[in-house]
Amino acid sequence: MEIAIIVILVIVAMYVLSGIKVVNQYQRGVVLTLGRFTGVREPGLRVVIPIFQTMMMVDVRSTPIDVPKQEVITKDNVTVGVDAVVYFRVIDAPKAVLETTNYIYATSQFAQAALRDVTGNVDMDDLLAKREEISQQIKEIVDAETDKWGIDVENVKIQNIELPGDMKRAMAKQAEAERERRANIINADGEKAAAETLAQAAEILAKTQGAINLRTLNTLERISTEPSQKTMMLFPIELIDAIRGSKK
Repeated sequence: MEIAIIVILVIVAMYVLSGIKVVNQYQRGVVLTLGRFTGVREPGLRVVIPIFQTMMMVDVRSTPIDVPKQEVITKDNVTVGVDAVVYFRVIDAPKAVLETTNYIYATSQFAQAALRDVTGNVDMDDLLAKREEISQQIKEIVDAETDKWGIDVENVKIQNIELPGDMKRAMAKQAEAERERRANIINADGEKAAAETLAQAAEILAKTQGAINLRTLNTLERISTEPSQKTMMLFPIELIDAIRGSKK
Protein backbone atom coordinates (compact mmCIF):
# COMPACT_ATOMS: atom_id res chain seq x y z
CA MET A 1 0.00 0.00 0.00
CA GLU A 2 2.75 2.43 0.91
CA ILE A 3 4.55 1.65 -2.33
CA ALA A 4 1.41 2.44 -4.31
CA ILE A 5 1.05 5.80 -2.57
CA ILE A 6 4.68 6.64 -3.29
CA VAL A 7 4.23 5.76 -6.95
CA ILE A 8 1.11 7.92 -7.16
CA LEU A 9 2.88 10.85 -5.51
CA VAL A 10 5.80 10.53 -7.92
CA ILE A 11 3.43 10.51 -10.88
CA VAL A 12 1.59 13.58 -9.57
CA ALA A 13 4.87 15.40 -8.97
CA MET A 14 6.08 14.61 -12.48
CA TYR A 15 2.75 15.78 -13.87
CA VAL A 16 2.98 19.11 -12.04
CA LEU A 17 6.63 19.64 -12.93
CA SER A 18 5.95 18.95 -16.61
CA GLY A 19 3.66 21.96 -16.63
CA ILE A 20 6.35 24.37 -15.42
CA LYS A 21 8.04 26.19 -18.30
CA VAL A 22 10.76 28.83 -18.47
CA VAL A 23 10.33 31.51 -21.13
CA ASN A 24 13.63 33.24 -21.86
CA GLN A 25 13.96 36.99 -22.32
CA TYR A 26 14.31 36.60 -26.11
CA GLN A 27 11.29 34.28 -26.40
CA ARG A 28 7.52 34.38 -26.35
CA GLY A 29 5.41 31.33 -25.50
CA VAL A 30 2.35 30.69 -27.67
CA VAL A 31 -0.18 28.63 -25.67
CA LEU A 32 -2.73 26.30 -27.22
CA THR A 33 -5.48 24.80 -25.04
CA LEU A 34 -7.05 21.71 -26.55
CA GLY A 35 -5.71 22.88 -29.91
CA ARG A 36 -7.03 26.43 -29.70
CA PHE A 37 -4.93 29.56 -29.23
CA THR A 38 -5.47 30.93 -25.74
CA GLY A 39 -2.65 33.40 -25.14
CA VAL A 40 0.99 34.41 -25.16
CA ARG A 41 3.31 33.91 -22.21
CA GLU A 42 5.91 36.60 -21.53
CA PRO A 43 9.47 35.88 -20.26
CA GLY A 44 9.69 34.23 -16.84
CA LEU A 45 8.54 31.08 -15.04
CA ARG A 46 5.21 30.01 -16.53
CA VAL A 47 2.78 27.17 -15.85
CA VAL A 48 0.63 25.27 -18.32
CA ILE A 49 -1.78 22.41 -17.77
CA PRO A 50 -0.08 19.26 -19.02
CA ILE A 51 -1.94 17.22 -21.64
CA PHE A 52 -4.56 19.95 -22.07
CA GLN A 53 -2.17 22.77 -22.94
CA THR A 54 0.95 23.06 -25.07
CA MET A 55 3.32 26.01 -25.34
CA MET A 56 5.48 26.71 -28.39
CA MET A 57 8.49 28.97 -28.01
CA VAL A 58 9.10 31.68 -30.59
CA ASP A 59 12.45 33.49 -30.83
CA VAL A 60 11.87 37.23 -31.23
CA ARG A 61 15.52 38.20 -31.78
CA SER A 62 16.81 39.53 -35.09
CA THR A 63 17.52 36.48 -37.25
CA PRO A 64 19.68 36.32 -40.40
CA ILE A 65 18.78 34.09 -43.34
CA ASP A 66 21.27 33.32 -46.08
CA VAL A 67 19.59 33.45 -49.48
CA PRO A 68 21.43 30.90 -51.66
CA LYS A 69 22.89 31.93 -55.00
CA GLN A 70 20.26 32.49 -57.67
CA GLU A 71 21.00 32.23 -61.38
CA VAL A 72 19.43 35.34 -62.90
CA ILE A 73 19.22 36.72 -66.45
CA THR A 74 19.40 40.51 -66.24
CA LYS A 75 17.40 42.90 -68.38
CA ASP A 76 20.26 43.11 -70.91
CA ASN A 77 20.48 39.28 -71.15
CA VAL A 78 23.54 38.68 -68.98
CA THR A 79 23.49 35.56 -66.79
CA VAL A 80 24.77 36.30 -63.28
CA GLY A 81 24.75 34.54 -59.92
CA VAL A 82 23.44 36.62 -57.01
CA ASP A 83 23.14 35.77 -53.31
CA ALA A 84 21.96 37.83 -50.36
CA VAL A 85 21.25 37.83 -46.64
CA VAL A 86 17.93 38.80 -45.01
CA TYR A 87 17.57 40.06 -41.44
CA PHE A 88 14.11 39.71 -39.90
CA ARG A 89 12.40 39.70 -36.52
CA VAL A 90 9.15 38.14 -35.27
CA ILE A 91 6.91 40.90 -33.96
CA ASP A 92 3.70 38.85 -33.66
CA ALA A 93 4.40 35.41 -32.20
CA PRO A 94 0.86 33.97 -32.61
CA LYS A 95 0.83 34.80 -36.33
CA ALA A 96 4.26 33.25 -36.81
CA VAL A 97 2.98 29.99 -35.29
CA LEU A 98 -0.60 29.90 -36.57
CA GLU A 99 -0.33 31.33 -40.09
CA THR A 100 2.52 29.20 -41.49
CA THR A 101 4.09 25.84 -40.73
CA ASN A 102 7.66 27.21 -40.88
CA TYR A 103 8.00 30.98 -40.99
CA ILE A 104 11.80 30.88 -41.42
CA TYR A 105 11.62 28.63 -44.48
CA ALA A 106 8.70 30.60 -45.93
CA THR A 107 10.57 33.90 -45.52
CA SER A 108 13.62 32.41 -47.24
CA GLN A 109 11.51 31.25 -50.19
CA PHE A 110 9.92 34.68 -50.62
CA ALA A 111 13.36 36.30 -50.44
CA GLN A 112 14.67 34.03 -53.21
CA ALA A 113 11.71 34.83 -55.44
CA ALA A 114 12.02 38.57 -54.81
CA LEU A 115 15.77 38.45 -55.50
CA ARG A 116 15.17 36.83 -58.89
CA ASP A 117 12.33 39.18 -59.81
CA VAL A 118 14.10 42.43 -58.94
CA THR A 119 17.53 41.59 -60.35
CA GLY A 120 15.94 40.23 -63.52
CA ASN A 121 14.40 43.64 -64.25
CA VAL A 122 17.62 45.70 -64.14
CA ASP A 123 20.66 45.97 -66.40
CA MET A 124 23.93 44.45 -65.29
CA ASP A 125 25.56 47.87 -64.89
CA ASP A 126 22.76 48.98 -62.55
CA LEU A 127 23.02 45.71 -60.64
CA LEU A 128 26.70 46.41 -59.96
CA ALA A 129 26.32 50.13 -59.27
CA LYS A 130 23.02 50.25 -57.36
CA ARG A 131 23.20 47.41 -54.87
CA GLU A 132 21.67 49.44 -52.05
CA GLU A 133 18.67 50.52 -54.10
CA ILE A 134 18.05 46.98 -55.36
CA SER A 135 18.42 45.58 -51.83
CA GLN A 136 15.84 48.09 -50.62
CA GLN A 137 13.38 47.00 -53.31
CA ILE A 138 13.80 43.36 -52.29
CA LYS A 139 13.31 44.30 -48.63
CA GLU A 140 10.04 46.09 -49.36
CA ILE A 141 8.67 43.14 -51.34
CA VAL A 142 9.59 40.51 -48.74
CA ASP A 143 8.40 42.70 -45.86
CA ALA A 144 4.99 43.18 -47.48
CA GLU A 145 4.56 39.46 -48.17
CA THR A 146 5.63 38.27 -44.71
CA ASP A 147 3.66 40.84 -42.72
CA LYS A 148 0.74 38.40 -42.50
CA TRP A 149 3.03 36.02 -40.59
CA GLY A 150 3.99 38.62 -37.99
CA ILE A 151 7.44 39.10 -39.55
CA ASP A 152 9.28 42.42 -39.79
CA VAL A 153 12.06 42.40 -42.40
CA GLU A 154 14.74 44.72 -41.02
CA ASN A 155 17.30 44.63 -43.81
CA VAL A 156 18.36 42.89 -47.01
CA LYS A 157 21.94 42.91 -48.30
CA ILE A 158 23.13 41.64 -51.67
CA GLN A 159 26.41 39.90 -50.85
CA ASN A 160 27.99 38.56 -54.04
CA ILE A 161 27.42 39.07 -57.75
CA GLU A 162 29.12 36.40 -59.83
CA LEU A 163 29.78 37.43 -63.44
CA PRO A 164 30.50 35.16 -66.43
CA GLY A 165 34.20 34.42 -67.02
CA ASP A 166 34.44 36.26 -70.35
CA MET A 167 32.85 39.35 -68.82
CA LYS A 168 35.31 39.27 -65.91
CA ARG A 169 38.20 39.25 -68.37
CA ALA A 170 36.69 42.09 -70.40
CA MET A 171 36.18 44.19 -67.27
CA ALA A 172 39.75 43.47 -66.15
CA LYS A 173 41.08 44.68 -69.52
CA GLN A 174 38.92 47.78 -69.31
CA ALA A 175 40.20 48.53 -65.81
CA GLU A 176 43.81 48.05 -66.97
CA ALA A 177 43.26 50.39 -69.92
CA GLU A 178 41.78 52.99 -67.57
CA ARG A 179 44.81 52.74 -65.26
CA GLU A 180 47.18 53.18 -68.22
CA ARG A 181 45.22 56.19 -69.43
CA ARG A 182 45.47 57.84 -66.01
CA ALA A 183 49.20 57.06 -65.80
CA ASN A 184 49.77 58.62 -69.23
CA ILE A 185 47.89 61.74 -68.16
CA ILE A 186 50.01 62.01 -65.00
CA ASN A 187 53.24 61.56 -67.01
CA ALA A 188 52.15 64.14 -69.57
CA ASP A 189 51.33 66.63 -66.82
CA GLY A 190 54.76 66.02 -65.28
CA GLU A 191 56.57 66.54 -68.58
CA LYS A 192 54.58 69.70 -69.21
CA ALA A 193 55.48 71.08 -65.78
CA ALA A 194 59.17 70.21 -66.33
CA ALA A 195 59.19 71.90 -69.73
CA GLU A 196 57.61 75.03 -68.28
CA THR A 197 60.23 75.08 -65.50
CA LEU A 198 63.09 74.73 -68.00
CA ALA A 199 61.64 77.49 -70.16
CA GLN A 200 61.41 79.81 -67.17
CA ALA A 201 65.00 78.97 -66.17
CA ALA A 202 66.28 79.65 -69.70
CA GLU A 203 64.49 82.97 -69.74
CA ILE A 204 66.04 83.97 -66.41
CA LEU A 205 69.54 82.96 -67.58
CA ALA A 206 69.15 84.94 -70.78
CA LYS A 207 68.13 88.07 -68.91
CA THR A 208 70.73 87.89 -66.12
CA GLN A 209 74.27 89.18 -66.83
CA GLY A 210 76.86 86.51 -66.07
CA ALA A 211 74.29 83.84 -65.23
CA ILE A 212 75.39 81.68 -68.17
CA ASN A 213 79.04 81.92 -67.10
CA LEU A 214 78.09 80.88 -63.57
CA ARG A 215 76.10 77.96 -64.92
CA THR A 216 79.08 76.91 -67.05
CA LEU A 217 81.44 77.01 -64.07
CA ASN A 218 79.05 74.89 -61.99
CA THR A 219 78.86 72.34 -64.79
CA LEU A 220 82.65 72.21 -65.13
CA GLU A 221 83.06 71.74 -61.40
CA ARG A 222 80.65 68.82 -61.43
CA ILE A 223 82.38 67.20 -64.42
CA SER A 224 85.84 67.60 -62.86
CA THR A 225 84.82 65.50 -59.86
CA GLU A 226 83.79 62.57 -62.07
CA PRO A 227 86.43 60.01 -63.22
CA SER A 228 87.07 60.34 -66.97
CA GLN A 229 89.88 59.72 -69.48
CA LYS A 230 88.81 62.55 -71.76
CA THR A 231 90.77 65.84 -71.97
CA MET A 232 88.76 69.03 -71.91
CA MET A 233 89.95 72.32 -73.46
CA LEU A 234 88.48 75.51 -72.03
CA PHE A 235 88.24 78.70 -74.05
CA PRO A 236 86.97 82.09 -72.93
CA ILE A 237 83.56 82.98 -74.27
CA GLU A 238 84.95 86.31 -75.56
CA LEU A 239 87.42 84.41 -77.76
CA ILE A 240 84.63 82.31 -79.23
CA ASP A 241 82.58 85.43 -79.91
CA ALA A 242 85.61 87.09 -81.60
CA ILE A 243 86.12 84.06 -83.86
CA ARG A 244 82.48 84.12 -84.85
CA GLY A 245 82.73 87.85 -85.63
CA SER A 246 85.81 87.37 -87.86
CA LYS A 247 84.02 84.69 -89.86
CA LYS A 248 81.18 87.06 -90.56
